[in-house]
Amino acid sequence: MSEESELDRIKRVRACHEADLLRKRNVVGVGVGRREVQGQMTDQVCLVVMVESKIPLEELAPQDRIPSQIEGVCVDVRAVGPIKAL
Repeated sequence: MSEESELDRIKRVRACHEADLLRKRNVVGVGVGRREVQGQMTDQVCLVVMVESKIPLEELAPQDRIPSQIEGVCVDVRAVGPIKAL
């Protein structure tokens, strides 16, 4: 599979699941980007789910948990703080 078609697939997965992800507690945005591991960007393109802050898994209701993969696409959860319109 070419890199471009993989990116198109990730964008399709984002489009299909964005509304559901945005309904989850603490989620403020959904995008496509490179995966971050221990503060370092990798070359892996993934679905990026932005949250106000990271919450321990046991404190989240099952319906508010973000899966590590969606349709085989890696999901990277990033704490970005509250989003405010300027």
